[in-house]
Formats: sequence, C-alpha cells, structure tokens
Amino acid sequence: MDSSVYERMPVDIYKSSEIASREVAAEIAKLIQQKQKSGEKAVLGLATGSTPTGVYDELIRLHKEEGLSFKNVVTFNLDEYYPIEPTALQSYVRYMHENLFDHIDIPEEQVHIPDGTIPREEVPDYCREYEQKIEVAGGLDLQLLGIGRTGHIGFNEPGSVKRTRTRLITLDNLTRKDAAGDFFGEDNVPRRAITMGIGTILDAEHVILMAWGEHKAEIIARAVEGEITEQIPATYLQDHDDVEIILDEAAASELTRNKTPWLVGPYDWTDPKIKQAAVWLCERCEKPVLKLTDEDYNENGLGDLITDHGPAYNININVFNQIQHTITGWPGGKPEADDTHRPERAKPFPKRVLVFSPHPDDDVYSMGGTLRRLVEHGHEVHVAYQTSGSNGVHDEDAVRYANFVKGYHRAFEMEIDEATEVFDEVQRYLDEKSSGDADSKAVRKIKGLIRAEEARAACRYVGIPMDRAHFLNMPFYETGRSRKKPLSDKDISLISNLVKTVKPHQVYAAGDLADPHGTHRICLEAIRRALMQLKGESWMDECYLWLYRGTWKEWEVHEIEMAVPLSPGELKRKRNAILNHQSQKDRPLFPGDDQREFWERIDQRNRATARKYDKLGLAEYEAIEGFARWSPFS
Repeated sequence: MDSSVYERMPVDIYKSSEIASREVAAEIAKLIQQKQKSGEKAVLGLATGSTPTGVYDELIRLHKEEGLSFKNVVTFNLDEYYPIEPTALQSYVRYMHENLFDHIDIPEEQVHIPDGTIPREEVPDYCREYEQKIEVAGGLDLQLLGIGRTGHIGFNEPGSVKRTRTRLITLDNLTRKDAAGDFFGEDNVPRRAITMGIGTILDAEHVILMAWGEHKAEIIARAVEGEITEQIPATYLQDHDDVEIILDEAAASELTRNKTPWLVGPYDWTDPKIKQAAVWLCERCEKPVLKLTDEDYNENGLGDLITDHGPAYNININVFNQIQHTITGWPGGKPEADDTHRPERAKPFPKRVLVFSPHPDDDVYSMGGTLRRLVEHGHEVHVAYQTSGSNGVHDEDAVRYANFVKGYHRAFEMEIDEATEVFDEVQRYLDEKSSGDADSKAVRKIKGLIRAEEARAACRYVGIPMDRAHFLNMPFYETGRSRKKPLSDKDISLISNLVKTVKPHQVYAAGDLADPHGTHRICLEAIRRALMQLKGESWMDECYLWLYRGTWKEWEVHEIEMAVPLSPGELKRKRNAILNHQSQKDRPLFPGDDQREFWERIDQRNRATARKYDKLGLAEYEAIEGFARWSPFS
C-alpha cells in the first residue's frame, strides 16, 4: 500500500500515544547523546499542551533511571499566552517546570520561554531578541510540535504566512474555546500570545509534529494530504526537508490509508472492510446498498473488490445482512430466541450489566435509551461514574447550593453555624479567586455533590436503584484544574474492585475519544488496565465489552456492531433523563466548538444514525444508539 500517493509528509502511526511518546523521547535522547559525544549542545524547540506530556514523562524517566543528562541541552519554547504571569496555573513557564525542567539537570540559564509579562511596547524588540538567541545558540536541531484544530502550529493561527518570525499574535476563537478548560471558562482565556513564527519553525534541522485522539483526525488529514495554504499553517511543513508526523491510531483515522484504504493500493479484503467500502460507496452514489451495481464499484475505485468478491449482488446481500444483524431492540439479549445473528447472547438472562461513565452524565447522554431498555428488560444494571465532574460546574452554582444548605438549616431550625461557615468560606474564596485559579477543596466538593445529585436524579428517572449507582471519584481527576494527574494504582484498583464485585456479563464504556479534554481517553485506559488485571478470572470469559459514543462524536455505520433503535417516545424520555443534569444545560462550562446544547447535539446525532440506516435500505427508525464491540486485550 503506497500511502505517499496521498500523504505529502512522512507519517508514522502507533497503536497508542504512550508508545508513540516513548519513540519520540528515544529520538530526542539519541540526539542529546550524539551531541554530548561531539562536545556540542543540543538545541531543542519545545511545545506545551497535553500532546507532549508523555514525551516529557519518558525523558524524565530516562534521566532518573538511565542517566540521561540534559546539561548540554538548550531549549526554546514555541509560545506563551500574553499577558500572563509565569506563576499562573496556565502559564507555559509553570507548565514546563512542572512537566520537565524541575525533574532534570538542565541549567536554568539554558532554558528560554517567551515572557508573558513584557510591557506591550517592548514586545517587538523582545521577539527580535528571542530570534537572535536561537541564532546564537546555533539554530534549532529539533523542533517538537503539536497541532491545534485550526491547523495552527505554535500559535501561528490561520492567515499566518510562511516567512513569519517570533511575534505577538491574536488567538483564533476556536483556539480560545479549546483552551477554555485550562482557564475555567472561555472568558478567562487571554486573547493574545507570543509565538515563534512559521519561518522560525521551518529553520529547524528536524521537525516532529505529534497528534493524539480523534478530535485531531480531521485537521491532520487536511494538513498531511491537502494543498499548502495559509488557512492551515501546518501545511507549510510540507516544504520542510526533514519532518516527521507522529500519530496514534485515532488521530490517523481520517487519513486516506485508513478511511478509504482501497484507494491507496492493493488491498486484502475482509468482511468488515468490505462493509466499510460498501457503506462509503452508498453515500458517494446516494443509493441503498441493494441497488449498487458493478459499474458503481468499478467507477469509484473498487474494481478489485468486484473482481475478487463480486458480482455486486453478492457483495450487497452480504453487507445488507451484516448491517441488518446489528439491529436489536434487546441490548441485553433476547431470552428464548435464536441468537445466531444477534449482537448479544440470549443467555444468561437476566444479565449483570456495568456501565462506566467518565463524567456524571455520559451514561444518559450516550446510551440513555439503551440504559432504560436494559432496566425495563429486568437486567441488574449498575452505573459507575468514574470522575466527579466538578470542573464542569460554574462558580455561581457552587455559591447558590451552599447558600441553599444554609437556608435549609435555618428553615428547619437546625444548627446553622457549620453550614454558615462553609458558605462563608466558599463565598470568600470565590470572591478572591482570580480567573483561572484552581478551585479550593470545599468548592470542588460542592461542585462534585451537584454533579452527583444530578446523576442520581437521572438514575431514578431510568429506574436504576441508588445502591447500583457507584461514584468512584478517581484521584487522577481531582486536581481542581483541567490538567490531570497520571493514572495511579488507586485509580485502577477502584475500577477492578467494582468489576470483581459485580462480575458483569456486559460492560459498557465510553469510546468517545474525540473528547477534546482527554478525560474519556484516560478513563477508557483505566478500564483497559483494570480488565487486563482481571483477564484470568473465569467470569471474564462470559463478559461482552461494548463501547458507546455520542457526547462528542458518533460511530460510523460500518463501525456499529449493535444498533439499538429508539421510538419517538423513547427518544423523548432519553432527553428528559439528560435534562436532569441542570448544571450542564443552557451554558455548559466546556461546550467545545459545537454551539448546540448537549441534549440537542446528541438528539440530532441519534436521529442522523437512524437516517443513515434508512438511506442504506434498512428499516426506518426515529433514532439509533450505536455500539462497537471492544477487545481491550488485543
């Protein structure tokens, strides 16, 4: 398969961001060691954000465990918000020290990060001096990059031209929305930043651009396969003589080699890939699957498929049956039924079901109809809320609920002193809180209680008993800020202990890896590690593992292995369950770049999935929730 037909830069795809990060760190370590041997300094251009943290973690490990020294390293960071104090939680000065510099032996005078406190009138001169320092150091040997969803590298936003140098720039609205999580709201995100220019980046000897997760997949495809354009600044890297694009599988999902691999070259056809190709062809030709012809296949790059597996009639029937067999109104399995072509087993019935929800609302957002159906069919349904979700609550909501508790005590003539003390402490802290500061422990606790009570209300609505709602409050999340701690043994044991207690026949987890904040990815990884620990348990052989989506992205039809149709009434009840999460309604703190309310986008995605089934020639439903089988042990 020759991916270079479409890809204009070298691309390496890894199974996971962890593996990819270790490879990048090894490449950096090799450069440092080569320079050490020749008595030279290694000059590194460094990036910030969530993308390079795994690289920095591995570099720290190599320093502490394998003796990698950074005494011959000079660093220049790409960018910094402006204005911002170096001690601010969101400052890249603080980020670099917390994530790398405080843990290695690099001399302080060899670290360079743009200064977000420079007086406005001095910024142009400061930027010229930054360029001169890079030149005096001998130029960048290696530049590390991430990519924003606008296609920006550094903070070079759309419209940046190739010759630009270090300068002050105004941030794009989408960039500010993506940064809202770090600043506890978009209004707190600075409107400007100091950034190295495109020309500065292109002057580096070697450039590595990394991207993880499905939310980066679309912009990666445009950057790698599209024409060079100032509207996608990352495309300028196509002109660099030594650039690497390092991706995990999710970030690479929109590349032609993955999305339509049959267009790239000779292809080994399997049933899932035949289904993917046929569904793609239906959308391209605007035909249901049973109406596709040999000519449709031949004229759209699928001649090999017809030659090897045709005629079209045979392929169409096979694909139609595969998709038809995904549809079931019995997500827990239909008792006393032939389950040969059903996505779930008839027995055992009823089943023990364990639904993992990263935040206290993802369960009803993504599978609220299925959740209710499982309960109505008599299964023992448990929901495990993995994090408190406290970061997603507005400050004023915390004050309002604290004041309610004070009023509650007064109304019922209960002791009010302690309630008043808590309210006063919360009010005082939030009054003094600067934009973007982390929440205090008391504020986090109140916000967590708000989310938990909303989750309980939704559980009651769908019929889940309160003793089957489990609040894990995984420690990795509880930092009071958007950047999380690494997964720990305690995080994993919370999950594995619950799984061992329930011994489920079904596990549902969030596979919505387009989550821009990364919590879904971390939560799924925690479940995977827990299940790996339990792999040898006999009851695990009886457990089916399903991934749901919906909050940020929906499964494509060819990916769906269980489709649960919802009637108009069921869709309305799902919406009612979602509306129990009042703190996320109207003005959610982190809405992403989709302006619709969560219930609206989910409602419309479920309807859109049903329309896709209809257009393929399947039965017409009001809405469909889709699931894919998961193999965490692969």
